Amino acid sequence: MLAWLRLVRVPNLATAAADPLAGYLIVSGLKEVGWPPLACWLAVAAVVALYAAGMVLNDVCDLELDREERPERPLPSGAVSVGTAATVGAAVLVGGVALSVAAAVVAASPWPAVVGGILAAAVWGYDRHAKGTPAGPLVMGSCRALAWLMGMTVAGGPTQPAEWLVPAGMGVYVAGITLFARDEAGRSRTGLLAGATLVMLCGLALAAGLVWLPGQQAIELTGGLRMPVSTWLMLWSLIATSILLRAALAAVDPAPARVGLAIGNAIMSIITLDAVLVLARCGERWAIVVLCLLVWFLLWKRLVPPT
Repeated sequence: MLAWLRLVRVPNLATAAADPLAGYLIVSGLKEVGWPPLACWLAVAAVVALYAAGMVLNDVCDLELDREERPERPLPSGAVSVGTAATVGAAVLVGGVALSVAAAVVAASPWPAVVGGILAAAVWGYDRHAKGTPAGPLVMGSCRALAWLMGMTVAGGPTQPAEWLVPAGMGVYVAGITLFARDEAGRSRTGLLAGATLVMLCGLALAAGLVWLPGQQAIELTGGLRMPVSTWLMLWSLIATSILLRAALAAVDPAPARVGLAIGNAIMSIITLDAVLVLARCGERWAIVVLCLLVWFLLWKRLVPPT
């Protein structure tokens, strides 16, 4: 069982759940915490399934490389057979698409199914063809953007230009993480790491457009309280700085351990970033709900490496 949990990168499933949940909340603008509707749950389940399938199929496609660089991984070590992993990965990928179709039916909109189909194609395309090419980070980033759009479409959005900046920005951010991780198993290049850090910075600035583009003055909190936009931007900047500083330190000293820590931190921070974005539209209660997904990530991280 532990081998399968390593195969699907079980800590990272929390980030896959956070994106569609946050997308749904931002478009719907919910203030009171309650049980989300079925369409939201189906969207979250679809993205988690597609993410897990992508992780399994990624290792199937990387088998020969992992035999040289990561022989302890479940497939090259023989803990899980390659044939079983390929079958399960393909089945879960199809299941993810089926869940997106179910979300479309419940939401009475074709767009969740369309997004699910495109996301499945992007996952398959990345694992099979794009990973080692210059297009790899772009395809991976598009997967993250589509995960956001899955949640947004079941809520009937995006409905405003600022809402489009969130999946675009988070997609660019994850493209930067993917570029940063390109040489993770060996000695990373300083120039590549510096460029990837800059890409991550651009993505974070773009995602913050949810707040700065509309030009709003304050964020509504519980009990009639209001948070100045400047305070929200300061919070976002502090989180972004903590991510980028660790990446910059890894660029200065690109030892594999330091690079791996920077990547793991950038992935884990997706949950925190999602929570702060939710804070801007739905207040602190829903932001705390999203932030609680960190518990899943941190608990499983003790057993399973996220990268």
